[in-house]
Amino acid sequence: MKAEKVIKPANGYLMLLIALLLFIGGIVFTASLGAPAFLIITLIGFVGFFGFILVNPNTSKVILLFGKYEGTIKDNGLYWANPLFRKKTISLRASNFDSERLKVNDKLGNPVMISTILVWRVTDTYKAAFDVDNYENFVRVQTDAAVRKLASMYPYDNFADEGHTEDITLRSSVNEVSEALEKEIDERLSIAGIEVLEARIGYLAYAQEIASAMLKRQQATAIVAARHKIVEGAVSMVEMALAELSKKNIVDLDDERKAAMVSNLMVILCGDKEASPVLNTGTLSH
Repeated sequence: MKAEKVIKPANGYLMLLIALLLFIGGIVFTASLGAPAFLIITLIGFVGFFGFILVNPNTSKVILLFGKYEGTIKDNGLYWANPLFRKKTISLRASNFDSERLKVNDKLGNPVMISTILVWRVTDTYKAAFDVDNYENFVRVQTDAAVRKLASMYPYDNFADEGHTEDITLRSSVNEVSEALEKEIDERLSIAGIEVLEARIGYLAYAQEIASAMLKRQQATAIVAARHKIVEGAVSMVEMALAELSKKNIVDLDDERKAAMVSNLMVILCGDKEASPVLNTGTLSH
């Protein structure tokens, strides 16, 4: 037997009635007739009580007889089977697993702290019971291994200034990373008859030793990008101002005056603080 076999034993309520009749009837006949032979009936009824199996909703009972797999009971209710059967309970409910925060290196070699939240359930009780030693511990170990592998496949973030541009990163591509993680864990847990319902990154950050430096780097990158936009807009505005002045013949500026005007406008438009104007009450030459 290498696969799960679902069985449905005898109705437990009917067997409960029979066991009670045998047990009580044996006692009554022994007491009334004084025949010790009826104690055998009482003993049979008493042994029958050990054959009852109660299966709660979304749980299962794996049945063994002297080490041999007999089947799995998945329907909830009260059943009766051979009292010599050994029963092992396996939950079919969805379970949550929040892994510990692991320090791993991303694709670029930067140390990051990462953890995952996993939702899983058992679908094949035979594999969960017999193909792995402890299926719950198997889930924990394989999930940690999958997270380590995933983190090494993608960079934490893009670094365009160093020529590192990736379509998928751990920080920005949440859906793609979650899908890859779910597929990786599902392949690893299939050997234990476990289905992955959801897998996603629960925590992601740079390791403590480089977090401060990476934060400064991100801030510097943002400042450079903002300055680039400001300078681009300022150049466009200066170009428009010079074109309008020339088009409407408002003032005739030589190259030196144009250079001075451009310099002043660029300082005003690109400065962090508001400019304080100085009014010239003289002529352009003084």
